[in-house]
Amino acid sequence: MMPEKFREIIRIAGANVDGTRKLPYALTEIKGVGINLAKAIVNKAGLNPNARLGFLSDKEAEEIENILENPTKHDVPGWLINRQKDKETGESLHLIGSDIDLQVKSDIDRMKRIKSWKGYRHSFGLKVRGQRTKTTGRSQKSLGVKKKKIIEARRKL
Repeated sequence: MMPEKFREIIRIAGANVDGTRKLPYALTEIKGVGINLAKAIVNKAGLNPNARLGFLSDKEAEEIENILENPTKHDVPGWLINRQKDKETGESLHLIGSDIDLQVKSDIDRMKRIKSWKGYRHSFGLKVRGQRTKTTGRSQKSLGVKKKKIIEARRKL
C-alpha cells in the first residue's frame, strides 16, 4: 500500500525528516534516535527497512510516532532507551527532541546544587570526565605565561 505521491519532507516527532532516505537512516535525523533504535522501531512497526520514508502513509508515520513516544510499551529492548531509571521518577524513559537538552541542563543544575565534583567542574567550565587539561582544551581561556614586554607596556600606561 503506497500513497499516491512521494513526500520530500515528513514531520515526525517534531522534526523535519528527509523523505528520500531509507527508513532507519531517515529516523536517525530525529534527535535522540540512533541507528539501532531506528531499526528496532521499523521492525516493531512491521515496515520494510529498505523503503523510502517519503512513501510512508500517514497511518504508518503515526505508528512510528507512537512507538517513539513510549518504546518500552512496544517491547523495545531496555538497552536502547536513552534514560534508564530516571532520577526523579525511577522509570525508564526515552527522550527525543528538545526534551533531551532540557533534561541534560536540569541534570547539570542538580549536580551543581548538590556540589558534586562533576557539578564543580561544570560550573568552572573545566573538563568533566577526567581528561587532560594541562595542554589541551585551551580554547575557552588562556593559560599561558605572559611575555615581559606586554607586562612592562601595561605598567607604563
